[in-house]
Amino acid sequence: MKEPDDHDTDEGKSDRSQSSTRQSLGSSLTASRSTAKEDDKVSEDITDETLTEGEKSYLVDDDTDVEHLEGSSSSFQDDYQESTGESRYMKTPGSAAEEAEEEVKKKISESFFYDYMELVSVPFVTPDSNIPLDLLTLIHSFGYDSKKRANLQLLDGSTSMYIAGNQLILLNLKTKQQIYLRSSSGRGIGVIGVHPDKTYFTVAEKGISPEIIIYGYPSLRPYRILRDGTDLGYAYVDFNSSGTLLASVGGNPDYTLTIWNWKEEQPILRTKAFSQDVFKVTFNPEDDEQLTTSGSGHIKFWGMAQTFTGLKLQGSLGRFGKTTTTDIEGYMELPDGKVVSGSEWGNMLVWEAGLIKVELCRTGSKSCHQGPINQIMLDEGEVITAGSDGCVRIWDFETIDTADIIDDTGLLEIEPINELQVDKNVKLFSMIKMNETGNNVWLAQDSSGAIWKLDLSFSNITQDPECLFSFHSGAIEALAVSPVTYLMATTALDCSVRIYDFASKTPLTQVKFKQGGTALAWVPRLISYTGAQIVAGFEDGVVRILELYDPKGLTIFAGRKKFLDADLHLKHVFKPHTTCVTALAFERDGEILATGSKDKTVFFFEVEKDYKPIGYITTPGPVCQLMWSGVSHPDSTLLIICENDYVLEAPVPTIREEGEDHDAVSYEIKDMCIKCFHFSSVKSKIMRLIEIEKRKRQKELKEKEKEERRKRRAAAMEKGGEMESQEEEEEEEEVEEEPLPEIFIPSTPCHILCGFYSGPGKFWLSLGGYDAGFLYHCEFPPYDKNSDITKKKDEPFDFRFLEDAEDNPIHTITFSFNQDMMFCGMQDGAIRIYILNQNDSSLTSMEHYWHFSIHDNDYGCIKGISVSYDDRFLVTIGADSNIFVFSIFSALELRKITRAKVPSPRFGIETEPIPEDIEDPKAYSIENARRKREHDKLMKEVEEIKAKKREQLKGLRDQFQKLLQMNEELPKHMQFKRTDFDIDSKIRAEINRKTVHKIQQVEKELAWEKEKHELGLKKLQNRFRDSLESDTIVVHAIQSDHKVSSYRLAKPSKYSKFKRASQSERRASKLERFEKEGIGRKDSQKDTGGSISVQEESVIEKGKQFRPKTLSQIMVDNQIEKTKKLVLKAERARQKIQQRKKQWEDLYKSKPADDYEDPKDVQAIKEAQVYMGDFNLKTASDYKIPEHMRINAAKKEEELGQLDSMTHSKKMHMNKCILSLRDLKVAVIEEIQCLVQELKHIQSTLHISKHIPIPQIPQIHPEEVPEKRFHYDEETLLAFKQQQMKNEYEKIPQAEQAGSTGASGRFLKLSSLKDGDMTTRESLTRSSKASTFNLEIAKITEFEKADPIDVELEIMKRNEIKNIYMQQYLTNRIKELIVTFDAELHLLRHQKLKLDTQMKLSDLHHVTLFQEMLLLKNFEKQENILQNSVNSLDKEEQEMQWKISETLKEMEEKKIEINRLQDQEKALYAGFQAALGENNKFANFLMKVLKKRIKRVKKKEVEGDVDEEEESDESSEEESSLESGEDESGSEDDVFDDSICPTNCDVNLFELALQLREKRLDIEEALVEEKKIIDNLKKEYDALSKKVKIVATNLNAAEEALEAYQREKQQRLNELLVVIPLKLHQIEHVIFGEIPSDLSGTLVFSNRSLGRLQERIVQLQEENTKQQKLNKEWRERRKQLIREKREMAKTINKMEGTVRELMMSKFGRVIDLAALQTLSVNVTLEELKIKKLRKELLNAKEMKKWEEKIAQVRWELMMKTEEHTRKLHQMNDLCIEKKKLDSRLNTLQNQQGNAFQGPRKADMVAREKVTELIQLQAERILALKKEIAFLRKKDALILPPIQPPRENR
Repeated sequence: MKEPDDHDTDEGKSDRSQSSTRQSLGSSLTASRSTAKEDDKVSEDITDETLTEGEKSYLVDDDTDVEHLEGSSSSFQDDYQESTGESRYMKTPGSAAEEAEEEVKKKISESFFYDYMELVSVPFVTPDSNIPLDLLTLIHSFGYDSKKRANLQLLDGSTSMYIAGNQLILLNLKTKQQIYLRSSSGRGIGVIGVHPDKTYFTVAEKGISPEIIIYGYPSLRPYRILRDGTDLGYAYVDFNSSGTLLASVGGNPDYTLTIWNWKEEQPILRTKAFSQDVFKVTFNPEDDEQLTTSGSGHIKFWGMAQTFTGLKLQGSLGRFGKTTTTDIEGYMELPDGKVVSGSEWGNMLVWEAGLIKVELCRTGSKSCHQGPINQIMLDEGEVITAGSDGCVRIWDFETIDTADIIDDTGLLEIEPINELQVDKNVKLFSMIKMNETGNNVWLAQDSSGAIWKLDLSFSNITQDPECLFSFHSGAIEALAVSPVTYLMATTALDCSVRIYDFASKTPLTQVKFKQGGTALAWVPRLISYTGAQIVAGFEDGVVRILELYDPKGLTIFAGRKKFLDADLHLKHVFKPHTTCVTALAFERDGEILATGSKDKTVFFFEVEKDYKPIGYITTPGPVCQLMWSGVSHPDSTLLIICENDYVLEAPVPTIREEGEDHDAVSYEIKDMCIKCFHFSSVKSKIMRLIEIEKRKRQKELKEKEKEERRKRRAAAMEKGGEMESQEEEEEEEEVEEEPLPEIFIPSTPCHILCGFYSGPGKFWLSLGGYDAGFLYHCEFPPYDKNSDITKKKDEPFDFRFLEDAEDNPIHTITFSFNQDMMFCGMQDGAIRIYILNQNDSSLTSMEHYWHFSIHDNDYGCIKGISVSYDDRFLVTIGADSNIFVFSIFSALELRKITRAKVPSPRFGIETEPIPEDIEDPKAYSIENARRKREHDKLMKEVEEIKAKKREQLKGLRDQFQKLLQMNEELPKHMQFKRTDFDIDSKIRAEINRKTVHKIQQVEKELAWEKEKHELGLKKLQNRFRDSLESDTIVVHAIQSDHKVSSYRLAKPSKYSKFKRASQSERRASKLERFEKEGIGRKDSQKDTGGSISVQEESVIEKGKQFRPKTLSQIMVDNQIEKTKKLVLKAERARQKIQQRKKQWEDLYKSKPADDYEDPKDVQAIKEAQVYMGDFNLKTASDYKIPEHMRINAAKKEEELGQLDSMTHSKKMHMNKCILSLRDLKVAVIEEIQCLVQELKHIQSTLHISKHIPIPQIPQIHPEEVPEKRFHYDEETLLAFKQQQMKNEYEKIPQAEQAGSTGASGRFLKLSSLKDGDMTTRESLTRSSKASTFNLEIAKITEFEKADPIDVELEIMKRNEIKNIYMQQYLTNRIKELIVTFDAELHLLRHQKLKLDTQMKLSDLHHVTLFQEMLLLKNFEKQENILQNSVNSLDKEEQEMQWKISETLKEMEEKKIEINRLQDQEKALYAGFQAALGENNKFANFLMKVLKKRIKRVKKKEVEGDVDEEEESDESSEEESSLESGEDESGSEDDVFDDSICPTNCDVNLFELALQLREKRLDIEEALVEEKKIIDNLKKEYDALSKKVKIVATNLNAAEEALEAYQREKQQRLNELLVVIPLKLHQIEHVIFGEIPSDLSGTLVFSNRSLGRLQERIVQLQEENTKQQKLNKEWRERRKQLIREKREMAKTINKMEGTVRELMMSKFGRVIDLAALQTLSVNVTLEELKIKKLRKELLNAKEMKKWEEKIAQVRWELMMKTEEHTRKLHQMNDLCIEKKKLDSRLNTLQNQQGNAFQGPRKADMVAREKVTELIQLQAERILALKKEIAFLRKKDALILPPIQPPRENR
């Protein structure tokens, strides 16, 4: 073990006792209090202490936050001190550390360091003992707490750091060397952190007021100590980016967040982070004033704010909103202040301003990780996430930074840039980057128990993930040490068994299984001399024997290159238990293995016979420990310790011979003499005795004091009496003693943790709970077979007090080889070693001990502790996943140990077959397998016995049937009656008589009950049956189990008949009218299409009546038709000209105005605005219900009625189909019965060998005829009674239901069978008659047998063939009927299933509609009031609008009248001006006369008092321009006299002026009247407008109220639960591949509607683009048309000129082309043309006949030529053949006698044959070429090729 500044310690350190520890515990509080109260000058709280020489003093500034937390921490500390007493787990203080804490100084020097040896915790040793402090020395750690948060840090490229219990381990990744730093508090280490510069690292302790120690690196010297940051332990620490500040957050209970100026050891800010667990705290890398904390169900954002009271931390809790609250492990701060965090379901959450901005997921709504995201990092512009799914994914930073929501789901789908799957079953917890230049390499903490090296460069040379170290994950359950070498084995619930060489500090091998390991034992040397075998127990009850060997000793095969240092071989496997194995123990002689389990059994195995099972015993509780007695005991016994206060002692089980237990049913050993000790709590008695002894000592001290006082009083007798009386009173005063503590026994027994033998029948126990703090010495009582162990209570006879162990019991105990040291593993992870005398089994010398905390004090309970075979090493395992190896202090010199020796492999181990492993946790145990085997064997024997009995009964029954058959075969006069077989006929008669009498008596007794039940039956029928329209009918298939049932249909409900009159009179909406118009259009189109098709069919039918015409007839008809067309063309031209003129007129009339809009477009726009908008949810707050979608109770009732009617009609239709199917089955069965009878008759005439199996006749099931359910007879009633009696006897809880259904079933069965017989009675009678007739014929012919003649034999054969055919035919017919019926049933069943689905949906819809109707009825009254108010206001507004429009019309008319009068006035002046003429010198005078204003009184009197002075300013302003000069001339009215015509003035003009003046005055008066009327109309219009505005306002308010009420109604409707059945593939909202429990935020939406909306968006965009394009095109088109119009006008003018010129040149004048077009044709000329055409056609026909004759003659010529050519070829072939035969004959004649001349002549003959053949072929080729050339020149037909001559083979 290497430690910084490690040097030899003298024995003085062991003298640091509990008092010094208590003093150090209070020193920190004293210093803080003295500093805080310095201003109050409370100097007495400061202890007189001095600084170590050379150290500089520093000043601790006053901090209000320290004062705030001082009270709670100090009170908690005082309570803790009182409860624990003198604690020895605190650090041993040095003088320098105490003085540095308490002395007031100004500043800490930069070069100041603490002394590590004065800070570090040291073991506790009892005073006055010679136990050395270095009794145990840590040499190696094999474990790793992989589930601890942030438990992997990197100091440099080759050194990592992690926490292991009370140790901080610095691991060199290259050399794998470990350096250890011990905890200073002795209570464990909470968390560690590293400075950004890697020059410092922090160790945050656990304990009371723990410290944060900052070490320098690589010096490993304590640099700074931060105090009073939390109460019990730190959860996380983090430096800022510059390393000047440190943030820490505490754990339970205070969760204090502190910001430190760590170099000055001063807290800057402090506050409570949260009320639940806080996992992490970090600074923002870009802003040191911003921090983030996260933890259980929260994330919090902090900022440093300057307030009027100073700098403070202000936190903002993140609000999840609609997102589910989640624990947050990993997060990352972005440069702009946003935070990206993980979640439990694997998505990333982007936080901004305390809210979730967007949730990031993968494409298809898949989560970013399958499980929680534990760490998020930003590295080189990429976001890296590590999750529990073992994946590392790289994401684009820009995408995450700019992410925003795009829809209401709040999800944004992104994809990772790269990803790395580390391995299977990997759960990444944290990652840290290694500083390797040019490489992107990371170290990863795997919570499954590993440290990985990951290359995230994602290039071509990227290395695969490398597992650097592998450890156990979770608590280590068991430990075993080799008895021969320095090897150990461990197992845990992570399903692995690992082997370590703790001497060389190397892990050797591991093996994984399906279940976790719970127990281990190394096989002793008596069994395996090399120590190569290990026994492992697992949580599924399986025990495996593993053999350890060195694979390097195996025979090396080709291709094997790399070997491990060790390997494990599965030797045996068996399953003795059903639950986890907790203990394993070998008997001292090595003959028996005992296994214990939580299933309350102990199993024994015979080791020598490959672990053959001996048997098992049951225990009163779960077994926790097994221990065999040692060699010092006279007998070998097994100590069995159970958890629930029971301890058993079992002797060695008797090993039976191989054949003895063959017939045993179970392995249970029942005759074993087992001693039992039931522990009873005695702790309260012990405490009472201690209290009594304490009080006794106090009394003795008081007596001594009294005796001393008496002596003093006797010496002072000379003094006065007062003194004596005072002393007497003092003596009389006695202190009343407190009552002794009561005896307490806990109601729940405390668990026994461990124990061990102390002697024969004696043992020690360690208990937890209330009984902790002592070791109890117990003894087994004598064996009593009849005693009840659960009732008796046994008490220990001796005990040993364990100091400071009341809340910290001993969990495991082991002894050294010499029994001089007892090693104890404590609950808090500490090791306690008691020094004993040799062979001290009674523990009388158990006084002095060595105690040191090793494992984690909170969850590091020591699960196992063992020493090596030579007592030189101690190994401990804990629940904190740590394995520590210690060297034990020895006075002898330790020799250097290199490594342990792995056993060599046995010979043939590589070829030895591996036993089949038990991987199924549900596999049978040994006991269950035997019981199952015995049970199967017993059942087999029972079945054999039953089969024998059945055979006997069958034999007797067969004998009786044979007797009956023999009786029937006898002649009738010799046959016995059926009653003759009875033993005594009188008995049967008497029984029948009594039965009849009893029946009559019962009928009389039950008459009243019968009447009562009949009335009840009628009531039930009226209540339940009569309301039914049809009952359930179940039709079964014949060949299969399929069936189809009808609906149990009630009469229609009132809603199906209900219809309100208002609904029928309701005005159709726009949509309905549009749909009706569309349907009408479709119907019209269909009608027109039908008419067209009918016309076409009529034309086709007419055409079929005529024969096809010839070509000549067609040409003549065409010419006639052409003439007719010319005549019609002239007529059509005239009509066309007239029609064109009319069209031009209509076109000009229909020319639209410039502002004209197409009504269809207007209607389409309105419909689009109403129906083609976006899809608004009814749950939206701004949802406005359209007019056509508003509903009321009447509409809902009508909808409900329609639904009921529809469902009723569909069910009725299906019931009719099923009923018809039932009738079909009845008909099929009747036909099958007839066919079967006929088949039997046919088979009676055939030989039995030619019979085929007769098909079974189907039966009518009771469910198929429910109408006969109430038909009963005597047998049915008896069956019902038997069923009732059976139900009462069996006492079934559901007796009534079972009785009714069973009775009805049986009742139905019997009645249906009888009815079935009745239905087929006719067919049976017919068949029986036929059969009897045939039998009679057979009997008649039986006595008339004679030898048949040939004709009869032939007839018999024919009949036999016919019968065989009919037999097969009838069988096939029966099968066909059955198959046809089943097919019909299957088809109807399929339809019924579909209808069932629809009906279930309609039922759900019915419930929803009914609830909506009830709700709407509640809203109906108020809705009608609001609707009436809206209607009245609407009507009033319409009337006002009508009045306003009428007023506007009148005003327009009056304005027109005024304009007319003004025009008359202007015409009057114009006419008078024209009458004056030019240069008239009296023009001004006459004009003044005309314009002069005069008052006409008579008119006023006639017309009423009208004052001209009351003219409005508007009327004066509207006077004509001709009157503008009246004011100017008004002053001159008095100058001239208009009553006298001036001299030289034309009198006529003067009179004309006077007349025109009168007309002018009339016009002006009319104008004044009209203007007054207009003014009145304006006032009326203004008043109406104001009223309209008021009414409109009221109407809007009423409509808003109605709309709000409608919205409220809709909200209430939305609150109703609507059931919507969905299939799994229709649910797209899943979390981690599962359906969430809360679906309140989901939306049920059809894919079609959603797709339609999405398509509509695209359509609108495309339509908008298209319309813009069309608009542009049409604008261009319009411009082009204008240009073309101009050009066309020019062209028309030009063409008109050209036409006139052509007319002039052709006709000499301009003529009417229309008249020219209407001229008719020359009919005579056309008739002559037709005659000419007919003559030509006749000539052509005659020429065609002659051409056909010529062609026929040519064909005949060609055929003759072919025949001649064929015969020539035949002649040629014959000639060639003749020539060959001649030559061959000559050859044969020449060769006679020359057969032996040699082969030369034969060769010459063959050569000549070949030559001749070649010449012949050449001639044929030339002939063919000539023939081909001839045929080509003559244009003749090509003849078939010449066949070659056939040569005889």
